[in-house]
Amino acid sequence: MDLIQSYDGEAVSSPESSPPRMLKAKSSAPEVDDTALALTVSNADQSRSNPINPTQHAVVFNPTYEQLWAPIYGPAHPYAKDGIAQGMRNHKLGFVEDASIGSFVFDEQYSTFQKYGYAADPSGTNYVGDAEALRQNEGVSVYNIKQSDQKRRKLEEGEKKPGEEIEAEAENPATEAWLLKNRKSPWSRKKEVVQGELTEEQKKYAEDHAKKKEEKSQQGEAKGEPYTDKSTFHGKEDKDYQGRSWIEAPKDAKANNDHCYIPKRLVHTWSGHTKGVSAIRFFPKHGHLLLSAGMDCKVKIWDVYNSGKCMRTYMGHGKAVRDICFSNDGTKFLTAGYDKNIKYWDTETGQVISTFSTGKIPYVVKLNPDDDKQNILLAGMSDKKIVQWDINSGEITQEYDQHLGAVNTITFVDNNRRFVTSSDDKSLRVWEFGIPVVIKYISEPHMHSMPAISVHPNGKWLAAQSLDNQILIYGTRERFQLNKKKRFAGHIVAGYACQVNFSPDGRFVMSGDGEGKCWFWDWKSCRVFKTLKCHNGVCIGAEWHPLEQSKVATCGWDGLIKYW
Repeated sequence: MDLIQSYDGEAVSSPESSPPRMLKAKSSAPEVDDTALALTVSNADQSRSNPINPTQHAVVFNPTYEQLWAPIYGPAHPYAKDGIAQGMRNHKLGFVEDASIGSFVFDEQYSTFQKYGYAADPSGTNYVGDAEALRQNEGVSVYNIKQSDQKRRKLEEGEKKPGEEIEAEAENPATEAWLLKNRKSPWSRKKEVVQGELTEEQKKYAEDHAKKKEEKSQQGEAKGEPYTDKSTFHGKEDKDYQGRSWIEAPKDAKANNDHCYIPKRLVHTWSGHTKGVSAIRFFPKHGHLLLSAGMDCKVKIWDVYNSGKCMRTYMGHGKAVRDICFSNDGTKFLTAGYDKNIKYWDTETGQVISTFSTGKIPYVVKLNPDDDKQNILLAGMSDKKIVQWDINSGEITQEYDQHLGAVNTITFVDNNRRFVTSSDDKSLRVWEFGIPVVIKYISEPHMHSMPAISVHPNGKWLAAQSLDNQILIYGTRERFQLNKKKRFAGHIVAGYACQVNFSPDGRFVMSGDGEGKCWFWDWKSCRVFKTLKCHNGVCIGAEWHPLEQSKVATCGWDGLIKYW
């Protein structure tokens, strides 16, 4: 007998020598009859695929949504009143079929049903509604005329053959015959009256009316209210003995020291405006001249260093002047008035170089501070827009239109690549220059309107005059976050756009207020450093002299400009 080695190493006899022996598999579980189980599973599978019988009172498995709502085929549903199974309903009145139908066709059939009581089935095979009316009207819709009516109309028209005269009369709209013929037409007019000769009085009135109309159209083209531009020089002579212009800065004008000090007493008062002064600006870099905008429609420029007198008056606005802005070199400046005009002036000669208007009141004007972009003017308007002009061409090159209220301020930050605007909508918006898309929108429920903003000398911070009697500080870096540690308060500015400003060394913050005071705060500690009683009424503007570190100019609604 041959022995063969198996997998587990045991010797087994070869199949040729003896028949194989089948060993039964052993299991420790008790034996169970699984015939019933197999039948139950097959029944459940079958029931899951079939819809549920509506007469069945109990369901022994979890049916799917499709099974619950599957339509029942065959006889009418025993529990549905209208014979439609619940699964067949897709509307509270039964089953509604989708049909693609044009709006004109739908209106035609709808109107036909309202008038005659029948309409064409959307499927196009038959009609629904009143069968008797359908037969009488020969199935016409409201937009068709029955053939019998068409024949009758043709016969009526054929019977009437009027003479040529009547026909000619009927052609003329000035005759009664035309009115009778076109009586039912919606375009029928009254009889035309033939115009007779005008009297002298009528001619004169017509001429006057035409003149007025022409003047109005010319005004409309200019948009702003027209006003003749004048300028008066009050100095002794335009040029000195060396031939230098009166606007040239003195050669020896330079900063005394780096430290700024708070002013203590009044040095000089400039009085010349007959109404309140709305804004003041020192001549750039040197500050030897001071420009002021008045509510008496005039702009004046004053000497600061020598005589202390008014050097020139610029008259070009028909209403109060709202804002002023010098160019970088001070040879030109912008004015914005309530007469809806923005004017670009030559400081020395007093001539208006150009005028801009959109027909809305400009609240703020700014020239781009970059030396190579001194021809670009930005203006915040009363119609919520910031408009950008090219001064050379006089054309609007961009409109920034996102604010929800009149725009109050425009402040350039980040090396003049961006600018921040504030508005009556109580928000701040940051724009990339030249791109009319807001890159940062700052609006909190606790925020108030901010009608005056200025930049710290280091360029990292913005001071915003908030109308809840405080000055808030925002960073000018990417996030423009509110600096919660710095907050300057104590003054009353609610309702007034009092200018906020910094000392040239950045150590002091100053602002006018509604009671005529000028407030000084320490930048680091945020404490009130000093208050000066400057004006009777509102102290609206305050400017620190760019070179003389301890001198400040203020202006108020009492018409005075004071130098401290």
